[in-house]
Amino acid sequence: METGGNVKGGEPLLNFELIRYVVGRAEQVNASEQRDLQFVITTNLAVVDDAILEFCRLHDILISTSLDGPADLHNPNRPRPGKNSYELAVAGIEKARKVLGNERVSALMTTTKTSLSRGREIIDEYVRLQFPGIFLRPLSPYGFAIKTKSYAAYDVDRWLDFYFDGLEYIIDLNRRGLPFKELYASTILTKMLTPFEPGYVDLMSPAGIGISAVVYNYDGDVYASDEARMLAEMGDKTFRIGNVHHNSYHEIFASDALLDPIEQSFAGSAPMCSECAFEPYCGSDPVFHMATQRDFVGLKTRSAFCHRNMTIFKRLISLMEDSPMIRQLFLQWAN
Repeated sequence: METGGNVKGGEPLLNFELIRYVVGRAEQVNASEQRDLQFVITTNLAVVDDAILEFCRLHDILISTSLDGPADLHNPNRPRPGKNSYELAVAGIEKARKVLGNERVSALMTTTKTSLSRGREIIDEYVRLQFPGIFLRPLSPYGFAIKTKSYAAYDVDRWLDFYFDGLEYIIDLNRRGLPFKELYASTILTKMLTPFEPGYVDLMSPAGIGISAVVYNYDGDVYASDEARMLAEMGDKTFRIGNVHHNSYHEIFASDALLDPIEQSFAGSAPMCSECAFEPYCGSDPVFHMATQRDFVGLKTRSAFCHRNMTIFKRLISLMEDSPMIRQLFLQWAN
């Protein structure tokens, strides 16, 4: 279960009694189902307290929060009355770590136009707070990013400059003896260099929507992914696959709304993807292409998804070919 939070919208800890109920009910059902059950609360940590953290410890709940960089970058991104989102997040991270342990508290950054010139400062913030790595995220064309025109504020090439500068800096940190990982590269390298599937939805073929991810909204609507839910917030319910109050499990997961995009998302049979040398490492993201091109498959020559990933694939391979040290580092990241 992943609940609310900055990434998903809303602050789940404001209704902690509901979290108590959901966790208790899920554990009750799982006593007989015996599934691999894990809980993650996505929260800005502004209202976290000792009782919440003790409940998380007892029920093995992970904490995920947002950290966009230094205070003067994070606070404008996450406005609140006291203009102290950063201070509350950092204090909450330390508080949660003391109860849960460092490995059970993670952070995720959101890239904005302002972030693009400050990649190394953002990485330094994660290093300072002793996180083992960072996911240098591209901004997605959904929800709040569109409403604030953030997605249109920079193009893919500007983001790639930001990403590669950050990757170069992270490699240099490792060269100087500081272990630190870029998590998107790590995911790609796992696909490239091992027989294992990392389970990253955007890089799955067929698409991982509804298979490796599903979102149950507050009103009972079921979406094929969180990006699908955000697309619905923009008025496009293409990927709404049912409602728990009105549809059975079979009706939801065998719906045309889910099966049609999955069927069209086999990268090996998509135009251009079928001839691409990088197809084994890539995926076909129908939600992204519906949001940007109004089509499940999209025209690959105009796909920001394809341009971004192909450029990264080429750079990672080139770096490994040029440097034995980087090749060894990337092997470590892949395992």
